[in-house]
Amino acid sequence: QVQLVESGGGLVQPGGSLRLSCTASRRIFSREVMGWYRQSPGKTRELVATITGSGRTNYAASVKGRFTIFRPNANTWYLQMNNLEPEDTAVYYCKLDDAMGGSWGQGTQVTVSS
Repeated sequence: QVQLVESGGGLVQPGGSLRLSCTASRRIFSREVMGWYRQSPGKTRELVATITGSGRTNYAASVKGRFTIFRPNANTWYLQMNNLEPEDTAVYYCKLDDAMGGSWGQGTQVTVSS
């Protein structure tokens, strides 16, 4: 099963930016879907953004225009988060959907606070 390693979380002030990174233990194929999800205390895990192996993207309405998902190479994808709001505070998880099902990263905490 593919292993996913995340990095890039932290504490940032409202209006600030962070970039999250997820690296897979193998290259990503065109039919696979890479994504970012987040979970706040007391809430269910929700989709933030996805990108297919062919480059098609999808965003939650709450982050559209502020977050960008992209791939710099064959086994890594990023989530660039700009104009962060306190409501974006959550544990962020990357996910890879492949023929074997879904694999999750370990999660990284993002806290937006002044």
